[in-house]
Amino acid sequence: MPTYNAPVKSVQFLLNDVFNIARYANLPGFAEASPDIVAAILEEAAKFSQEVLAPLNRVGDTEGCIRHDDGRVTTPTGFREAYRQFREGGWIGISAPAEYGGQGLPATIGAVANEFFISANMAFAMYSGLVQGAVAALLAHGSDAQKRHWLPKMISGEWAGTMNLTEPHCGTDLGLLRTKAVPQTDGSYRITGTKIFISGGEQDLTENIVHLVLARIEGAPAGTKGISLFVVPKIRVNPDGSLGERNGLSCGSIEHKMGIHGNATCVMNYDGATGWLVGEANRGLNAMFTMMNEARLAVGLQGLALSEIAYQNAAAYARERLQGRALSAPRTGDRPADPIIVHPDVRRILMTIRAFNEAARALVLWAAISGDVSHRADDPRARQEAEDRMGLLTPVIKGVLTDIGFANAVQAQQVFGGHGYIAEHGMEQFVRDARIAMIYEGANGVQALDLVGRKLGKDGGRAVMAFFAEVEGFIKEHAGEEAFKPYLGPLAASLGHLRDATLWFMQNAVAKPDHAGAGSTDYMHLFGLVALGYMWARIVEAATKKLKEGGADTDAMKTRLTTARFFVERMLPETAVHLARIRAGADTMMELPAEAF
Repeated sequence: MPTYNAPVKSVQFLLNDVFNIARYANLPGFAEASPDIVAAILEEAAKFSQEVLAPLNRVGDTEGCIRHDDGRVTTPTGFREAYRQFREGGWIGISAPAEYGGQGLPATIGAVANEFFISANMAFAMYSGLVQGAVAALLAHGSDAQKRHWLPKMISGEWAGTMNLTEPHCGTDLGLLRTKAVPQTDGSYRITGTKIFISGGEQDLTENIVHLVLARIEGAPAGTKGISLFVVPKIRVNPDGSLGERNGLSCGSIEHKMGIHGNATCVMNYDGATGWLVGEANRGLNAMFTMMNEARLAVGLQGLALSEIAYQNAAAYARERLQGRALSAPRTGDRPADPIIVHPDVRRILMTIRAFNEAARALVLWAAISGDVSHRADDPRARQEAEDRMGLLTPVIKGVLTDIGFANAVQAQQVFGGHGYIAEHGMEQFVRDARIAMIYEGANGVQALDLVGRKLGKDGGRAVMAFFAEVEGFIKEHAGEEAFKPYLGPLAASLGHLRDATLWFMQNAVAKPDHAGAGSTDYMHLFGLVALGYMWARIVEAATKKLKEGGADTDAMKTRLTTARFFVERMLPETAVHLARIRAGADTMMELPAEAF
């Protein structure tokens, strides 16, 4: 059976030493997030993940969810009790406003806890993750009455939440959706249509489910301009807050899928269900994007979380599995073979995953802190800069972290050899669970197009130019310091590759948009490598300072410096390959007729 140990010390180092979270103490919620409070939260999240969620991960995978003839869905054994504990622990509302029953802490702290939960049991964590996204959408776009009506019990965990976008004929291109909304005299709407791939669309964990549904009001314009957002509860709620009649919606079936078996992925049928408009009519996609952006960052976190638990188990196995002899080191005692950790190729795998994990965690926290600043700071300029950074990093975090997270799960499985392919060690489940993160909430090719087609040119390129300036400023600041030489040269070279790729698009993609499409995934990964390299530079800065101060964590800091060197020597040079592919353009890619495929 797999094991999991939440990386509490790694998170504390990043929060306290790399990002100096104390500097934000003047912002709402941050003052309450003192180091001792954060430490207590992390320890509790780690304990719950390790002792409650992790043991249920295999159970959820093998049992799956069951849909009954009456449309009810039961979750795997142990999920209901675990969710009760989860709810009572206040984890769903950790960063929600106190006025609706939340704890009001920074979303950054919630992101940290969510990493632990996802690593331990991704399918379980998805139920609460979607509630948090639905809460964010209602906070941003719901009326005051809707907030008072829906949010308290969603934040408490008594009610769940979902988002309903996809239809059988309509995935990424939401302008094609057919679900319709008919106005009623009382101000409500009758919602009719079918939605698919709805995570947590039906379950037995909560007494009600608040669905956020995209639909088209009768007579609305075609395409995305005619889409509205509605709140449609599973059970209608009386004015006094009590539950009333069952609404006109049901789970038609549960998808049989590759992984995340413990999460109910439902086909949802709406047959004249009562719903209420959220925000303005025909502006639903704008409202839903609030939830989608939350979800995309959470999915990026899934890539990191699965990479982390896969790494932990692969490293433990490599230290114990005896196979072959070391190429150069002395034999290990009198044993008939050496542990495979001595073999360079096994080390290559483990170091590659480790070097990704810590930098990816830093990147997620940097984005999460930016999100908090964008919502909580009084200074308009600080809010704008943070919002720009958040928007720029969202497709990178979603696309790059899930692509690499899945690849790392496969690599970790490889460490086990044939034992990784069978279910006993759990590695094949990590691979299957990680695969979906590259697909949902906008497939990664769409994330790359979003980055290149929208984010680069947004506001005259303000966000990407600010990113270039920040990384370049860091390099110049430390250019004369001997300790930084192994790291800054490669980072500067890769930043140059990113600048060159950006300029190439400016010069070539306007006249021929296919050039942008052909190079978008390579650009996204080039950007991701530079962002991860910058995170490693920030980590090196903090680790070097800690080493000068001395203390009990000297070995951990030296390990970080070695891992950073591995990243800049073995992983960061891949930016040159991505640049070469981008410059190759789209001609060869687009030359063959469709019939040739």
